[in-house]
Amino acid sequence: MAAHEPDNQRTTNQPFSLTILGAGSATPTLQLHPTAQLLTVGNDYILIDCGEGTQLRLLEKRIRTSRLRYIFISHLHGDHYFGLAPLLSTMNLGGRTEDLYLFGPQGLDEVLTTIFRVSDSRLGYKLHFQAVDPVESTFLLDHPLFTATSIPLQHRIACSGYLFREKPHKPHLLREKLPDDVPVHYLKQLKNGQDILDADGQILYKADEFTEPALPPRSYAFCSDTRYVAELAPLLHGVSLLYHEATFLEDNAQRAAEVYHSTARQAATLAAQAQVERLLIGHFSSRYKAFDNFVDEARSVFPETYLAVEGETWAV
Repeated sequence: MAAHEPDNQRTTNQPFSLTILGAGSATPTLQLHPTAQLLTVGNDYILIDCGEGTQLRLLEKRIRTSRLRYIFISHLHGDHYFGLAPLLSTMNLGGRTEDLYLFGPQGLDEVLTTIFRVSDSRLGYKLHFQAVDPVESTFLLDHPLFTATSIPLQHRIACSGYLFREKPHKPHLLREKLPDDVPVHYLKQLKNGQDILDADGQILYKADEFTEPALPPRSYAFCSDTRYVAELAPLLHGVSLLYHEATFLEDNAQRAAEVYHSTARQAATLAAQAQVERLLIGHFSSRYKAFDNFVDEARSVFPETYLAVEGETWAV
C-alpha cells in the first residue's frame, strides 16, 4: 500500500491518514470500486461512505473492523451506501459488541431497519444513528482527538460532505533542558504553556524556553457528489487535504451541471479559492478509461492536485 507524505513531513505520535478504498462513480467498472474511504485518527477508524463491496476492500487491505467506531454516509445513492448493511451484518457475525456510531441522511435508518426486519437479523451491538442536516453546516462529533462537522453540498438528493479537524496539540516538552529533579507537576504546567513561579512570583522556568510549539492541527474535508459550490470556500479554508468529486472533464461541464456533479477544473477552482494545502479528486465517470487528463486539467488551476488512487494511503 503506497503512502504519501506532505512535503513538510511532521513528527507526531498521532496517526492521521486517509486510505482510498473506492474512487469510482455510479456505474461499476473493473478498474474502480464505488466510493469508500477510511480515515485513521489515533487508534480509531472512521469509514466515509460505503459503496458496494466495501467490506471486501477492507479485507484486501487487512483493515480490522474491530477498530471501526464511526461511519459517515454522504447520501442515499447506492454507490455510496449499498455496502453498509452487509458490513454491519458481517461485524455482527464476527461477534462485535462495541457500540458503533452512524451519521447520514434522514431515511438511512429506515432503510437499515427494513433490511434487518425482513431478513430477521439482529445486531449484537448498539448502532447509534444521527441524521445529518443537508442544508446547514452542523457540528456532529466531539472526539478527544478531533471534531467532525457536516458540509452542505448540492446534489440531486440531500447530500452532505464532512470536515474532520484535529484538536490542537500541546507544546513539546524539551526534557533535556530541564534539571533531573524538576517535580512532575511542573512538567504538566510547562506542557500547558504555563510558566513556573516561585513563592514570590518570580519565574523559575519559562514555558517558551523549555518547550517548542506544537505542529499545527491537521484537517480533512470530504466533498462527495456535488455541483461546484463557491460558497463552500470559507468553510473549507486552509484544510490540509480536500477530497472533491471530479466526475467529468471540463468539456462535459454542461452535463456535470445537469446531473449535479463537478468537473476536475471546478474541483480545483474551489481548492484554490479555499486555499487548501492539497486536493484529491475522484468519483470518475465510467465513460473515462484513463485519468491523467483529470490531473492535467485540475493542475492548470491548482498545482497541488492528485488522483484518489484506490489502495493508496495519504498522510494528512
